[in-house]
Amino acid sequence: MTSPLSPATLGTDQAAARLHEFTVIDVRTPGEYAAGHLPRALNIPVDQLRHALPELRHAAGRGGLLMVCASGARSGNACALLAEQGIPAATLAGGTTAFAAAGHDLERPVACDARSGWAMERQVRLTAGTLVLLGLLLGVLVHPAFALLSAGVAGGLVFSALTDTCGMAVVLGKLPHNRPRPADLAATLAALRAR
Repeated sequence: MTSPLSPATLGTDQAAARLHEFTVIDVRTPGEYAAGHLPRALNIPVDQLRHALPELRHAAGRGGLLMVCASGARSGNACALLAEQGIPAATLAGGTTAFAAAGHDLERPVACDARSGWAMERQVRLTAGTLVLLGLLLGVLVHPAFALLSAGVAGGLVFSALTDTCGMAVVLGKLPHNRPRPADLAATLAALRAR
């Protein structure tokens, strides 16, 4: 049995059936959010959650909070941060990726351009693979020391898996194509207060 502040984990079908009970908070980057999000989800990137604590506490007092990201890792971290502040929240197992794979619809803004269509996980795989190949190619053609680039990327991937963090995603999230618009935290907080 979980304590009131232990994050509950909802499956995709369970979450879809109970969406009306929750205030859904998508903690991904604005670019990821624009590429598709759960119906009625509000975007508060995980790095801005601390600024929204009063509104999140208020929303949790009116009903459940469901934290969502691409895979469930960031939303799980968000739930832990909220639990430290005494705010109960649930997370979606598998995130928006699993939600869409289960056949549930995602909302996509009309103004969403094609540049924001790649999920962060796909961008990380492309970047890591490109750096590994580049390191190997330069190690063969230019100097063997360039193979250390490939070793560094491999070490970063192992560290990422062990710590459930991703430094490469943080860096890629700051690129202009991953920020088609800044997160309008003021508008999101106003929407949270109005609900």
